[in-house]
Amino acid sequence: MKSKSIANIFLVVIVSIVLIGATSSYSAQGGRLMVKRVANFGERVSLSLSVDGKEVARLVEGRSYDGYLTPGRHMISATVVPNLVYSPVWQKEINVQSGQTYSFTAIWQGQKMVLAKN
Repeated sequence: MKSKSIANIFLVVIVSIVLIGATSSYSAQGGRLMVKRVANFGERVSLSLSVDGKEVARLVEGRSYDGYLTPGRHMISATVVPNLVYSPVWQKEINVQSGQTYSFTAIWQGQKMVLAKN
């Protein structure tokens, strides 16, 4: 009985190490996307962030996004939710290179929300 418990623990440790290694190697093959909100972005609005048409984050006050993208071209989109000022959707195509970081901050330029490159 005791040997089965030790074997199970050993198996869990091995699987964990393999999964951590796979995650690290995947992220090393792509690029990093980081998006944050400027401090005065707004209290009752969130930032909806999409990559290639799929929402990857909805950032509320004090939150940021930090994720990895595969190498190649990706369309980054951001919009305000709720969009009471009818700010247009901000979009930018980026060509992701392995090992590169793409960092943006959501700011207001008049009535328009934009992601400024850091």
